[in-house]
Amino acid sequence: MKARKLLAVSAAVMITAGLAACGSGDDNSESSGDKTLTFWHNSTTGEGKAYWEQTVADFEKANPGVKVTVQAIQNEDMDGKLQTALNSGDAPDVFMARGGGKLADVVAAGQVMDLSSSIDPAVKSAVSDGTFQALTVDGKTYGMPTSILPGGIYYSKDLFKQAGITDLPKSIDDLNAAVTKLKAAGIQPIAVGAKDAWPAAHWFYFFALRECSQDALNKAAETRKFEDPCWTKAGEDLQKLAGTQPFNKGFLTTSAQQGAGSSAGLVANHKAAMELMGAWDPGVIASLTKDTKPLADLGWFPFPSINGGQGDGTAMMGGVDGFSCFAKAPKKLCTDFLNFFMQKKYQEGYANAFHTIPASKDAQGVVTEPALKDNLAAINAAPYVSVWLDTLYGQNVGNALNTGVVDMLAGKGDPAAIVKGVNDAAARG
Repeated sequence: MKARKLLAVSAAVMITAGLAACGSGDDNSESSGDKTLTFWHNSTTGEGKAYWEQTVADFEKANPGVKVTVQAIQNEDMDGKLQTALNSGDAPDVFMARGGGKLADVVAAGQVMDLSSSIDPAVKSAVSDGTFQALTVDGKTYGMPTSILPGGIYYSKDLFKQAGITDLPKSIDDLNAAVTKLKAAGIQPIAVGAKDAWPAAHWFYFFALRECSQDALNKAAETRKFEDPCWTKAGEDLQKLAGTQPFNKGFLTTSAQQGAGSSAGLVANHKAAMELMGAWDPGVIASLTKDTKPLADLGWFPFPSINGGQGDGTAMMGGVDGFSCFAKAPKKLCTDFLNFFMQKKYQEGYANAFHTIPASKDAQGVVTEPALKDNLAAINAAPYVSVWLDTLYGQNVGNALNTGVVDMLAGKGDPAAIVKGVNDAAARG
């Protein structure tokens, strides 16, 4: 994938990781005893879990005497548990990388290893500079990218056809018209897992991407404050959309990825027509279909344009998943593991197991699912790419943003309250 400009000081990643045991020793100097690694990831079931089990087994076989202890934790539990482990100084050796403000905060705390001189040249040539930039702070690389996760709207082609929708929505007016047709056909238009907050907040993020200029996005990334009127306008756009009642019944108590009743599960089982999500969604949906296979009629289209918006209508938002080494991990062993799973064979396996877009350009030929191919083409053509806002702004500001959006959708706030909540959180530091 070609290099592209990522907004802000550093670009970011969606957090998807897992958990396990503790860090190795008090420093990262090598010794004859450095034969163990602890590895946390978030693939608790299915193909993803099997992928990591096989990859770890292969690494151990290639490195006699090495033992990698693995633990998988459900995605929505990850942030809090990993942050607690990092703050205690007893973190896993290998954990999911966090970009944007989240990564910058971990770097500032001295909790993550600088990988700049440890990345295999073959990996550097296979992964674009723009993708590595997502896990870079002040010119140093702190994570190994594994997948590219641009966002957009995943939809059921069958349900669109059933509702008489013949053209994909290109504008918000088009989206509203599609919602009207779906409701008339007795189909829930949009699935949202608002119980987990961030899926609902995605709608605000993308309205902001369309309402705010690139300069306004960059300024907010630097200050972590919402000072441009476009942020309030984005909230008003979402409030107006929500007023048409496009979301699934009980969306405020619906989870994002856990079970058939989750937002991804509703799409997987044709109970809802659309979901705004990142490129991990096809894999999650596949795990929740009745036969646990990819949804045959799954399609994708970019977030619609907004008439009068200051953002480029083809700009994208997303992130990069990757893995980091704890600052106290055995450096050579930890970085050997990162380089190992970035080989073409394992990047192809990762893409197939997670039904997503691999970070390595050499492995992107295995991306054949139509929804993912369309997604990859769109991000390659994007003039600029913003990062998921909750990741970009760091945990405190990001959580305030997500909470403010959910409160508004629940009738307990308004667009001005979202902006105030973010600015108050930024002021607290």
